[in-house]
Amino acid sequence: MPPLLHLSDVGLSFGGRALFEHVSLTVDPGERLGVIGRNGCGKTSLLSGIAGTLPFDEGERRLAKGVRLARVEQEPCFPPGLTCRQAVRAALHRLPAAPHEEASDEEVRIAKTLALLGFDAPEQAVEILSGGWRMRLAVACALVSDPDLVLLDEPTNHLDLDGILALEELIRTHRAAFVVVTHDRAFLERTVTRMVELDRRYPGGTFTQEGTYSRFLEKRAELLAGRAQTLESLDNRVRREIEWLRRGPKARSTKAQGRIDEAHRLIDELARMKADQRVAGAELEFVASGRRTKRLLVARGLGISLGGRRLLHDLDLVLGPGRRLGLVGPNGSGKTTLLRLLAGELQPDEGELRLAEHVQVVTFDQHRRELDPDQSLRNALAPEGDAVVYRGQQVHVVGWAARFGFDAAALAQPVGRLSGGERARVQIARLMLRPADVLLLDEPTNDLDIATLQVLEESLLDFPGALVLVSHDRYLLDRVCTTLLGLDGEGGVSYHADLAQWQAWRKERRDALPRRASKPPPPPKPAPLKKPLSWKEKRELEGMETAIAAAEARLAEATRALENPSVASNAVDAERWFKAQLEARAEADALYARWAELEARLP
Repeated sequence: MPPLLHLSDVGLSFGGRALFEHVSLTVDPGERLGVIGRNGCGKTSLLSGIAGTLPFDEGERRLAKGVRLARVEQEPCFPPGLTCRQAVRAALHRLPAAPHEEASDEEVRIAKTLALLGFDAPEQAVEILSGGWRMRLAVACALVSDPDLVLLDEPTNHLDLDGILALEELIRTHRAAFVVVTHDRAFLERTVTRMVELDRRYPGGTFTQEGTYSRFLEKRAELLAGRAQTLESLDNRVRREIEWLRRGPKARSTKAQGRIDEAHRLIDELARMKADQRVAGAELEFVASGRRTKRLLVARGLGISLGGRRLLHDLDLVLGPGRRLGLVGPNGSGKTTLLRLLAGELQPDEGELRLAEHVQVVTFDQHRRELDPDQSLRNALAPEGDAVVYRGQQVHVVGWAARFGFDAAALAQPVGRLSGGERARVQIARLMLRPADVLLLDEPTNDLDIATLQVLEESLLDFPGALVLVSHDRYLLDRVCTTLLGLDGEGGVSYHADLAQWQAWRKERRDALPRRASKPPPPPKPAPLKKPLSWKEKRELEGMETAIAAAEARLAEATRALENPSVASNAVDAERWFKAQLEARAEADALYARWAELEARLP
């Protein structure tokens, strides 16, 4: 089958800076393509170009004829005042109906799609949904029109573990092709069939590898090792040519002009390769206060209810230097509420919370509310002037920005024009200026690229204070956290060593839920004496197979009719065929029962 999408040498610039150039790729039917790259390299813009909402500056974009395309953005937005059902209905109307759906039953399709994404209250207002459920709703809006190609931009942001696992299964089993931009390494490993990395280090600006994310990592390591050898060899050649050029006019006059030109070409090529080799990344290192207190924070019998619902009950917690606690649980179970309790933003309904004297608590807010989108990057990084004080030393704002992967030219642009990952790095930069005894991090990994994630992991492992971390990144939780605290959303809490233990505990609890008590089986009745079949019953038994076949044929006909969009869209026809289906099924069941009864009376 021909590709659904073909990009040929496309490029895009923003604010005078090239995001990517000469990118070529295809997406085949049913393919699951993972896209990664450092923050600001243009992943979201690439999806916008594929969707046709942002024209490429160069190259060609071709969609196969009739391809139906849907997109899920990083931060889904919905018009105010809608219910979940209304939001999905509006999305269904935005995408034209498929050719085979001349008059499909909207309500049936909407109900099925919402159920697929786990919505059991379709009339719930969108405004009260958590971030994870808003993302689920956005996926429902994308899938309701049965698209051929779906673009997902950081779809695991805000999802809890159950939501991520459900989305993984949906992507693996849905007929559509998917292009997924995500930093979730476990998610990539479990879903994609091909990987693409956007990076200027590679010829054409991309590196593509068939297979899983781990396979991609293996092949990328081989490629970069080869490039490192090439770079070293070129470096040696350039060094020799520079030494020759420096010998003076006498030495140069004995050589052909061609060698001089070649020397300059080699110098330019080396400069370009070294520039491409420098990947914009962040240097993250949180500052600890140096406090040696063994008990920085102690909670005893902590409990709180919000909106008439108990979130926490009887929680005991002790945080000391070196303890790294991960909070896990479904969306709405109280993870962020617990962080706010520990930060002093909320007061508990029961129990007590004590902090050591002068303890310094630093919080990372997943919604980044402290960032002003109209403020320049320069002022966001250095609010007090042209320098910041880090570890007792002044650092100029240009150097401070460079630590987080920003060049001097970016300092003038407003924060609101930065990518999600770049804004996350700005917030981390601000936190790093504040000495901390306790770090409270609420989804700090959202939108961060994989390179920055790896640096963040190392920084958190090296942080000597106490850490409480909420994250949907399974790899980060298992690598960084010494303990996990599981919240069940009904007030219950439990401690676990890792995610595998927590998941096993949850399964054990589900399996142990009380089942409806069954009545003891009645004592066996003595088998009745067989009554011989009458002549009429013998004739009935002989015609039983024919009667059952006819009933099953009527059942199949009614089922096919109900699956016909023209029938499903007509309330009168749908009701008639639904009644016929029930009657045919009841008749078939009765015939099978009668057949068994007559067979049992045969001698």
